[in-house]
Amino acid sequence: MTTRAPRRRARRTGHTLAKALAVAGVLLFTLFPAYFMVVSAASVRTTSGTDALLPDALTLDSFRYVLFDAGFLTYLGNSLYVALVTVAGSSLLALFAAVAVARFRFRLRTTVLLMVLVVQMVPLEALVIPLFLQVRDLQMLNTLLGLSIVYIALSLPFAIWMLRGFVAAVPVDVEEAAYIDGASWGRMFWSVLLPLVAPGLVATAIFSFITAWNEFILALTFLNEDDKFTVAVGLRQFYGQFTTDWASVMAASTVVTLPVMVFFLLVQRGLAAGLVQGAVKG
Repeated sequence: MTTRAPRRRARRTGHTLAKALAVAGVLLFTLFPAYFMVVSAASVRTTSGTDALLPDALTLDSFRYVLFDAGFLTYLGNSLYVALVTVAGSSLLALFAAVAVARFRFRLRTTVLLMVLVVQMVPLEALVIPLFLQVRDLQMLNTLLGLSIVYIALSLPFAIWMLRGFVAAVPVDVEEAAYIDGASWGRMFWSVLLPLVAPGLVATAIFSFITAWNEFILALTFLNEDDKFTVAVGLRQFYGQFTTDWASVMAASTVVTLPVMVFFLLVQRGLAAGLVQGAVKG
């Protein structure tokens, strides 16, 4: 008995050490690109980013140049407008569509779901020309609103399928209990169903935000004025024919990444609140 206890403790210690090393390796692998990006942006301006792992001197000149001289504040505002409109429009439309296909029975219901799934399988490159012609006919070329509408259309198929699963997972008895208590459909939807599907709504919002924030091909095709560019299009100005300003590229990439992280943190709080509120309402 006395010899087994130290062996068990040594075995547990070995397992703990192995887990700690595995976690450290995963963190190193995950965080190294972010470290390289930030350090390259803060290092002395250079045309090569490979020597910035351990820089001798740090500076914020690249960030000042990107934000104030290269016009990235305007690009950030444009992207933020497009992303928020896309999130609001796609989340609202997808929620109503998901409730319709999950709760109501109508003709061609399965056909509609299959068509939504097929649209999601079409490559984006195949949609550029048809979407360009439609936006041109609507006289919405070179407008942020026109680009936002296109992003809403691109986000809807995935959002509908995701939210449909969350709505279908809500027991019908919960809705019927609300009706018995005298609630109208609108009251039931707002106070009972919406809090319960909040996790799916948050996931949909994250997907829509990232889609609108990072998309490049459609933004480059539909926008032709510098003051209308999004961050994805504005980033290309640092790439030259023969040289690339890597410090500015990394600084701009850091600036582009921060709003996505902030948005994710904000909606994570909303996700937790929605889960708690849904449990109470249920």
